[in-house]
Amino acid sequence: MRTRLESDSIGTKAVPENAYYGVQSLRAQENFQITGHPMNPVFLKNLALIKKAAAVTNLAAGKLDAQVAEAIIKASEEVMDGSFREEFIVDAVQGGAGTSANMNMNEVIANRACELLGTRKGDYSTVHPNDHVNMAQSTNDVIPTAGKLTVLDLLQPLEGELKRLHSALLKKSDEFDDVIKMGRTQLQDAVPMRLGQAFHAYAVMAERDRKRISDISREMLSVNLGGTAIGTSINVSEKYLDNIVPNLASLSGYPLVQADDLFDATENLDGFVAVSGALKTCAMDLSKMCNDLRLLSSGPKTGLAEISLPAKQNGSSIMPGKVNPVIPEVVTQVAYLVAGHDVTIAMAAEAGQMELNAFEPVAFYNLFESIEAMEGAIRTLTDNCIAGIRANRARCRALMESSAGVATALSPYLGYKKSAEIAKQAVREDRTVREIVLTDGLMTEQELSRVLDPWSMTGVRAGTRQAM
Repeated sequence: MRTRLESDSIGTKAVPENAYYGVQSLRAQENFQITGHPMNPVFLKNLALIKKAAAVTNLAAGKLDAQVAEAIIKASEEVMDGSFREEFIVDAVQGGAGTSANMNMNEVIANRACELLGTRKGDYSTVHPNDHVNMAQSTNDVIPTAGKLTVLDLLQPLEGELKRLHSALLKKSDEFDDVIKMGRTQLQDAVPMRLGQAFHAYAVMAERDRKRISDISREMLSVNLGGTAIGTSINVSEKYLDNIVPNLASLSGYPLVQADDLFDATENLDGFVAVSGALKTCAMDLSKMCNDLRLLSSGPKTGLAEISLPAKQNGSSIMPGKVNPVIPEVVTQVAYLVAGHDVTIAMAAEAGQMELNAFEPVAFYNLFESIEAMEGAIRTLTDNCIAGIRANRARCRALMESSAGVATALSPYLGYKKSAEIAKQAVREDRTVREIVLTDGLMTEQELSRVLDPWSMTGVRAGTRQAM
């Protein structure tokens, strides 16, 4: 393999001749063989976007030669379009607060810009990774800003999936509104309800989670770009400081603002913790719903079997015909993943010292994965589970009618103590509440039919009753 020699403050090192990365990227690759996972492609796109915005701003400020600026802008756009992906060789988890990620981007853009200007890779006298591509920037303002842009980008499809889930649940709520079933508290019979009410509650929950995530994502719009190393804006021209964030906002399409306090925005990661917390809350809600779906569909012969989930694949390598609730199961596993990542993100935010948090790489790695895993989990939940759920109407009705829980409706007429005695007798003797009340002559059949009308027990108001 032919090589070229590059040097940095550590020394001289051979770099593959045709590589667009340089010596600092190569050192990082050797130092950080951690996860085996590359940096997130959306994160790379946003790093390149910042380099483009910086070149545009430095050109307008009269600090960057026009030819060099145009070459940097062109190279940045190519990276944003997905080119040179294999040149980003640094592991997603790395020491140095993201300096390796920043320099990997600086070197790739610099070498591509050199190529565009007719000079060879590694000849940084034309376009230098630090002096030109990284002009008026620091890892410490570039990396947090790229992280926030990436979160904003990744949350958009996640919110879209939550909207689809909300719609699918509302559709099922309407479809199942005529299905009377037994409600349960602490896994014990409670009082009758409609299956549609359960799905409506799930829909409301999903929409609330979407709104919570949307609201907290606005914290990502305040960025510290222009603060450079610690927030003092050292090595930054006044024109650059005033225009870099507006230029980035224009290029990104997000209403970004420069943080009121650049020191605060450089050293604190609480915004990312808040986003992760909203994701965890959503994940816990969805997992709870999926637990319900697994219980309600348990069986098919010896469980509740009030609903049937769509059969998606064989459930066992040894038990013929077995079908498992694999979609709710995977959603719950994603919830566990997100909860674990949330702990990591919180610890990374807490671990910062003084004017910088050096642990953004692991926070971002986990946060990006949480968002993308949630998006995938919700998509498969909607398409491969919710949309195909069927209600087992007869089973729901039979379980409700055989339950002693309907005795709750007797309390206003017979008193709590007597109603409790009837409920216990019904369970003990395997008889229905209706049978015991009529046999003991406690109410007339007409009175009892009115009191034990399941529709009246589900909160249905006059004029809204639907035929079974």
